[in-house]
Amino acid sequence: MKKIELAKTDIFEQGGIKKFLVHDSPYFKIINFNIKAGQTFPVHSHQIEGQLSILVVAGTGEFLGKDNSAMPANPGDMLISDISEPHGARAITDMRILVTIAPPI
Repeated sequence: MKKIELAKTDIFEQGGIKKFLVHDSPYFKIINFNIKAGQTFPVHSHQIEGQLSILVVAGTGEFLGKDNSAMPANPGDMLISDISEPHGARAITDMRILVTIAPPI
């Protein structure tokens, strides 16, 4: 087993996005992104098979999809989609998200 202390990744960069690799294995990858208020994690997709989840750990914002469609994103909300589907996030307040990718890329 492996314990992850997410409190240690509660670090933000002025005007940007801070990335922490939380876990990487042949089965899945978990990445912590800290997004400053007003910043956008750009909408993108990957042309591979697999799925991803985006969990809001803290802060508020929006999940972004195709054509920048938006859904509210609050602490505890999780987005699940195929990894080939466009996905991203916009932070309204400082926002922390955990992205899980399976299989890892």
